[in-house]
Amino acid sequence: MTVTYVIDGAEVTDLQRFWQAIGAAVNGPGGYFGSNLDAFADCLSGGYGTPDDGDFVIEWRRHDLSRAALGHQETAVALQRRLANAHPANRAAIEGELAEAKAGRGPTVFDWLVQIIEEKAPGTLRLL
Repeated sequence: MTVTYVIDGAEVTDLQRFWQAIGAAVNGPGGYFGSNLDAFADCLSGGYGTPDDGDFVIEWRRHDLSRAALGHQETAVALQRRLANAHPANRAAIEGELAEAKAGRGPTVFDWLVQIIEEKAPGTLRLL
């Protein structure tokens, strides 16, 4: 039987709120399902609350609100955080991505999340 995890896009006002919303959807209030992109990808691979048989869907309702909240401005915030902890060899690439985000170009945090879901759990995302 397919398990459906629901995210209300109105609740996702920034990346931190996404981590809270997906954690609560999968594992109940206060639940954990990643707190950074790598951890989220790991959680989608199984063993963190989703069914062992992988029979689940993530229903992202009012995703258009999340898409706006997780747009280029939030992407710049996320990249600035990443830059603060970056290895010197990676700084130039992150600075380039940051400049693009500040200019309103390039992939957004929303795009990153959708891509991770599609790669780690293909066919499970329903954008409504």
